[in-house]
Amino acid sequence: MLVARILSKIRLLLRGSMGPYGIGALDGSVKAGDAVNGLAKANGPHTVTALGRWSITNTQLPAPDKISTIHVYDFDNTLFQTPLPNPRLWNSTTLGRLGSPDIFINGGWWHDSRILAATGDGVEREEPRAWSGWWNEKIVELVRLSTKQKDALCVLLTGRSERGFSDLVKRIITSKGLEFDMVGLKPEVGPNSERFGSTMMFKQAFLKAVMETYRHAQEIRIYEDRPKHTAEFREFLQRYNEQQLNPHHHSTRGPITAEVIQVADISTNLDPVVEVAEVQHLINSHNAIVGHRLKRGRTERLAIRKTVFFTSYMIKPEDTKRLIALVTPHMPENEVKFQANAIIITPKPCPPHVLDKIGGMHAKMQWGVTGIGSWDNNIWAVSLQPVPPSAPFHTDSGTPSVVIATRRAARPSDVNRIQQWQPIAPERAFAFETTVGEKVMLRIEPEEGPDDESEGFGSQKGKRKHPRLDSDDRPQHRSTSGAYGHGSLRGHHTISTHQGRGGNRGGFRGGSSSRGYRGTPRGRGSGRGGRGGYRSLDDLGTRETQNGVSYDDNFPSLGGSSQPAPPQPNQSFTQQGG
Repeated sequence: MLVARILSKIRLLLRGSMGPYGIGALDGSVKAGDAVNGLAKANGPHTVTALGRWSITNTQLPAPDKISTIHVYDFDNTLFQTPLPNPRLWNSTTLGRLGSPDIFINGGWWHDSRILAATGDGVEREEPRAWSGWWNEKIVELVRLSTKQKDALCVLLTGRSERGFSDLVKRIITSKGLEFDMVGLKPEVGPNSERFGSTMMFKQAFLKAVMETYRHAQEIRIYEDRPKHTAEFREFLQRYNEQQLNPHHHSTRGPITAEVIQVADISTNLDPVVEVAEVQHLINSHNAIVGHRLKRGRTERLAIRKTVFFTSYMIKPEDTKRLIALVTPHMPENEVKFQANAIIITPKPCPPHVLDKIGGMHAKMQWGVTGIGSWDNNIWAVSLQPVPPSAPFHTDSGTPSVVIATRRAARPSDVNRIQQWQPIAPERAFAFETTVGEKVMLRIEPEEGPDDESEGFGSQKGKRKHPRLDSDDRPQHRSTSGAYGHGSLRGHHTISTHQGRGGNRGGFRGGSSSRGYRGTPRGRGSGRGGRGGYRSLDDLGTRETQNGVSYDDNFPSLGGSSQPAPPQPNQSFTQQGG
């Protein structure tokens, strides 16, 4: 009996010295990695040891009674400027396909780490310079402040998969010198054998575990860029507090002051060449797996195909601004859609014989401005002439011209209705250089599918089928200069007295820059358009305004926006009626 009483007292003394968080937690803290080794014993399911199983880092977690506030930061486009699928490259169906985990056997855009690793100049070059220019520096500063705040738990939370992205995400945040108490990525199976049907389900389970463990915390702040997730977080936290206050519900910690901060959009795109190459890698891997796969499911081989909407002499952004400035004084101040970035060659893929005469794709061409014209106060254009005048060219309009702006229901083809051009004074005239290119939209389709008016991309199949020119299908009017199209509503003007200029210099406007859209140092590019196509890692939708093709949306569009400064007061200008 005496021995039993002595042993009982020893057990009580040991239990008191261990504290409520298990062996090794005499100071109330435990390493997250200790959970794996089973060194801590739980006083209930919500302990720092159990919580550590949610984190990919081996960071020592603070004691629950030391934390009064919880700061949670999203990764993609909240902290880090993550590239999105470019809606100027892909059609709406393909944007949805890229974001879906159910199309590619090896995962889509958000599920293959090579896409994230391709950010900037690639991980090998970007890591030494800490992905400079690819961060939301305001959020970076907040993370650093959270780390310094002794009573704050600093958490990075992302829906990216733990298996595919743990190493890369850790490398990215480490390169920036950022420290988090927890870094949560979505596991295939949760710490308690949970399976999550969506990113939001995972994040809510994660946040509940954090709040239940740090039950002394009085507030939680969540930084999120997606409006949909912001709303869902707010609803989740409201329901959580209502349950804590419900007398018929067992209260586990009491309500918590919650704030979900909507972070401004910082989305960007990869260099277009890199983006297409990485997607081609996705497809190649998918097709390789399909070739060795016997069971049913995603067994279709896929291919990238290219739809060509028109071929044009593409105008550089700086010259677009000059052209707009030339015509702005003659235009109304509102309801105008500016264009001025293409001289249409053909409204379809350019036939080989025409392409050969003008020097081939990517050939350079100089143009001089000669006049300003308008029709029905709805379309404005500048007439042009080649420099030198004997240079070979081909345009879709009878008079070589560039549409500067339209409004109401006017179409770019209405430029052919302009019959009178007001000469431009010599002191205002200038010349500019263009590059032959195409307005294209890429799409991902079954490899064996039809390929009308498109060209196979990345495979030997799917050679381009050149449609007949519009002018081949109706009577042509011949002018005294020997060119077809003068005086017709929509003719073609071809002169080929000399060899074309340029050749294949520069794969994109302004040369084949590997940096692509990134106009600012190491950072965000102007090719952001299409934020509407961005949803979540699970429910990436399609772009809302993807129906049809915009005349002023050449591919690819490098450099800044071509929207001009506010118009100057109107000047007298003779309009032509319809």
